[in-house]
Amino acid sequence: MGDHVIPEEIENQLLQMSVEQQRQVLEFIRTLALCKQTGVAGKSLLSFTGKISPDELELIQQAIEEGCEKVIADEW
Repeated sequence: MGDHVIPEEIENQLLQMSVEQQRQVLEFIRTLALCKQTGVAGKSLLSFTGKISPDELELIQQAIEEGCEKVIADEW
């Protein structure tokens, strides 16, 4: 779908929605417009390639597996 078709498709979908749904879409659009995208391009991170040793990567992987792959039911 080309970029030029998107506004038309949005309008088509909106016309099929209730007024309340249209208000929700409008609020969502306004929220998106306020969000500023942050970050950097992936190319700028290439200089970090190989900076972490294999041993350190193994330690990081182990820490993730031990600490992040558990569900603690009563924590919520």
